Amino acid sequence: MHDIEPFYNWRHIYIAEEDPKSPFFGRKYSEFEYSQTVYNYYIHPQWDDFGSRTLYLKIIYVDYELHFAIIELLGEWNDAIENDIMELKREVMDLLYNLGIYKYILITENVLNFHSSDKEYYQEWYDEVSEQNGWIVALNMPEATQYDFKKKKLNYYIELMEIPEWRVYKPYHLFKKIDDELMRRLD
Repeated sequence: MHDIEPFYNWRHIYIAEEDPKSPFFGRKYSEFEYSQTVYNYYIHPQWDDFGSRTLYLKIIYVDYELHFAIIELLGEWNDAIENDIMELKREVMDLLYNLGIYKYILITENVLNFHSSDKEYYQEWYDEVSEQNGWIVALNMPEATQYDFKKKKLNYYIELMEIPEWRVYKPYHLFKKIDDELMRRLD
């Protein structure tokens, strides 16, 4: 796990730690000091801690004019023990929402497990973004993780989509592809 880095090909366009509006503004990272772990496995030091012991993230792009954010996740999403959705919602998503972000692309291909609990935070987040005609998409979630996610019917709140080649897109084009698909589904 220590060699799974957050996607970095958009760093010439956006860097969360240099964005004064970002919850991670001013963070400093070491390329050599591995201190964070998911269980007993060290993870790359570029991942951001938001209060969970098993799930980390990286805001890889935000567009305040078009009201969307692209966030990559790594680890185990554990609502049963860690209440990760509450931490994610309160420590990151609420801050972004208050800045006008109501469309979220969560890159979840490195979310290895999911353990569910209550739906309240999912519903709260969904209700907030829906008021603004927004949405939440989990992109490329592994099948086993999707199974547990769907079993609790959380895909009602967070749309599951597959775009394996998402890295070839510029942020706007990825956003546009997803937004167009969701609007087409509504028609």
